[in-house]
Amino acid sequence: MSVTLRPMRPDEYPAWAEEGERGYIHQMVEFGGMEREHAAAKAVRDFAAVLPEGLQTKGHWVNVIEADGQPVGFLWFAERDMDGRQSAFLYDIHIHEHARGHGYGRAAMLEFEREAAGRGLYHLSLNVFGGNAPARGLYGSLGWAEVAITMTKQLEK
Repeated sequence: MSVTLRPMRPDEYPAWAEEGERGYIHQMVEFGGMEREHAAAKAVRDFAAVLPEGLQTKGHWVNVIEADGQPVGFLWFAERDMDGRQSAFLYDIHIHEHARGHGYGRAAMLEFEREAAGRGLYHLSLNVFGGNAPARGLYGSLGWAEVAITMTKQLEK
């Protein structure tokens, strides 16, 4: 399975940003236990803070994942200082619903590794919600190690 990462075009950005926010909200609600209203407000704040200049935000690469010249998803990463070392931080990878189950996610992660190394970034990092078993399984199968786990419990009022 082979995919390529190509820089997202400005005309693709608004739809991607909307879909990305919607997906982030969904994950915060489903896996993070957050109320939808709070998740929506956080998503708007986070996107504005992290990508203040959209595609022109320095040190960020928002890519379209293509297979056979057709878009199958997107992958967004940035250069970040992670505890004193320059890292490629994977903000988001998304495979479109119709394209799931064909190995595109795995192939895109391997392409991300090549892209990061090509930019001189040999340390990779990401966050994933604990309840997102498919993503955690993929990352683990590619040699990613869990280094921190946050746990919560809701008490009855």
